[in-house]
Amino acid sequence: MDTAYRRADAAGRMPGTLLGASLAALMLSGCIGQGIDEVSRLATYVHGTDAMTPAQKEAAASPVISALQSRRSILPPGSPYSAVSDAVLAAYSRTAEAELRAARLRARAASKNWLPQIGPSISLTSLSDVVTNLVIEQVLFDNGRLKAERAFAKADVEVAAVDLADDTNERIFTALSLYLDAIEARERAALDTRTLADMGQFEWIMQQRVQGGVSDRSDLSVLGQKLGEIRLNLTSAEEAASTALAELNAMAAVPLNDVKGLDVLLQRSGEARPLSVLRALAEEDRDIAEARSQRAGLLPGVTASGTVGSINDGGINVGGSLLGLGTADSLHAIEMQKDAAARRTSQAEEDAARRLRRLEQRVLALSRQTGESVRLTEQARANLDLFQEQYDSGQRQVMDVVGVYETFAARETARVSLKYELARAHLKSARLIGHLADGSQI
Repeated sequence: MDTAYRRADAAGRMPGTLLGASLAALMLSGCIGQGIDEVSRLATYVHGTDAMTPAQKEAAASPVISALQSRRSILPPGSPYSAVSDAVLAAYSRTAEAELRAARLRARAASKNWLPQIGPSISLTSLSDVVTNLVIEQVLFDNGRLKAERAFAKADVEVAAVDLADDTNERIFTALSLYLDAIEARERAALDTRTLADMGQFEWIMQQRVQGGVSDRSDLSVLGQKLGEIRLNLTSAEEAASTALAELNAMAAVPLNDVKGLDVLLQRSGEARPLSVLRALAEEDRDIAEARSQRAGLLPGVTASGTVGSINDGGINVGGSLLGLGTADSLHAIEMQKDAAARRTSQAEEDAARRLRRLEQRVLALSRQTGESVRLTEQARANLDLFQEQYDSGQRQVMDVVGVYETFAARETARVSLKYELARAHLKSARLIGHLADGSQI
């Protein structure tokens, strides 16, 4: 074997010292570069998770992505809400999905950064000869820089995944808000149409009384003004419905003009973290990984390098950034970056908790107000029926009945407004947590 090796060396191949150094560097990099990652891979193989899909492996390695995939939509299947959601998602350009794919590719590339780097080296000597070599370099010790780069790429994937979930939920929320605007305007237009017909009947009665000399023309003039205001409200409601539907159809793959109805959202058990908190957690991991990479760049490292070609050489190099009087402060500033990242996460949790509590109280208040509005509307209807009976028996004037009818119409309008305001509050809570779309389907 020694004779054969010497023959190969004489033929101009890699000398034994360079070959041994390269092999030793590769073996040592497997211990130092991979570290805990190799232990994790071994544990994965032992527990039989090699049969898992890539998405399942990614979720198992990331609590953030696992939390995103476990979310389920609270939109009832087969409901108008679900129809609107399906239509707008079918026309979704999914820009955030492209960002997520790019982040995954960067993470896949970073996962191999512990391997040796190989590249050509071409130079022109003073004798006008072209010298070509193949340079091999392997990091032996880098103060955790490569590991930090892998952690940064992984956290970058988590941030992109949260952005995709947030963007999808935002699109559904926008579409459902437009849908609520449209059907609320339709219902208000229906109320105004009925009010206009009833007030038109009162105006006809007043015209007959004025022609008969029983009533004054001032009452007829007041009724005409009221009818003008009702027509204006009716036109505004119809225009609002048309505008909301036009914008909604621009977002959807199919027209949604025939979708009608208001749904009750499903209830999900368990306390899920809001999407803003998940983004803060992912950004914290990314910022910490970046800080660790910066710290490693300020400290010396050890690399093994070799050259094959016109010149065969190899060696161990110790290098890094030059140390100065401000290095200690730079290292301390990097540590402060880690603390700032943790504080931003705490602030995000506080802000999200405050918004959730405010929305919960808003839902409770609107639920109570909606119930009271229904009761007051029924009471106004009873008063209207009573005044109508008294008018028929000659005990009330036409304008007395008109005033009570206006009160009844106002209570009807308030009831409709509260009903849809409550529906919007429920949607805002689901949007904050990310329950408007299935995480596994995103």
